[in-house]
Amino acid sequence: MERTEPLAVIAAAVRRERERLGISLAELARRAGIAKSTLSQLESGAGNPSVETLWALAVELDVPFSRLVDPQVAPVRVIRAGESLTLASEHAPFTGTLLAACPPGARRDLHVITAEPGAAREAHGHIPGTTEHLLVTAGRWRTGPLGGEVELGVGDYARFPGDRPHCYQALEPGTAAVLVMEYV
Repeated sequence: MERTEPLAVIAAAVRRERERLGISLAELARRAGIAKSTLSQLESGAGNPSVETLWALAVELDVPFSRLVDPQVAPVRVIRAGESLTLASEHAPFTGTLLAACPPGARRDLHVITAEPGAAREAHGHIPGTTEHLLVTAGRWRTGPLGGEVELGVGDYARFPGDRPHCYQALEPGTAAVLVMEYV
């Protein structure tokens, strides 16, 4: 199977979804709160988008995050450790890796997230009706809606509304979790 470069996948997806809505590059940049030059670079396959930039675009395009970063795949998909697209946060020691996008007719994405102690990654609300499911696989997290955060350890699970501001913060080195984003 031919591998497609992650930036080329993102560029094509952002352009496709923007054109689907019939809005200009400048209008999408304005709505998402990002520089037009940043969006232009992204659509040309250049630049290094942050997780915050891609989430902002997904919200404004009214699509699951995965639609911007996950190419079409064969029926059986294996992702080897270290071979998938991992996006870093601009503001916190946090990374996210999309493992599985929702298939047609379903609306869920599966991610692995990692973080180190430090600043919390504060996320804006995602598309309306989003629910986040977090299962801790290593370390300890403080997570949840802003003002209603909970602490979780290995094996703990939490579900919370992802369509309002929320955060993720590692409380120990090497913190990791499986995150399922469920969209209605």
